[in-house]
Amino acid sequence: MTFPSPKAEAPAQRFQEATAAARTALEQLVAQANEAGWGTEEISVALLEAARFLNEANRKDPDPADDPAISDTPAKEQIGHGELYD
Repeated sequence: MTFPSPKAEAPAQRFQEATAAARTALEQLVAQANEAGWGTEEISVALLEAARFLNEANRKDPDPADDPAISDTPAKEQIGHGELYD
């Protein structure tokens, strides 16, 4: 599944485009979940919970790509902290 790129520049139009694209994607996802044996209501509630989780994670760390990689931490700093080299 591919998600379309935004066409509009204005925030209100982008929101409308994003909402329409998300609805289409969710309809497809719910249909696939139904085929796999999940009920519409249970998968819808699960999707809402997953969206809340992602939104909260984004609020806490808006750009996780900027975080240092674990491999960037020297081994000496990891010892005794329950990390890889304990």
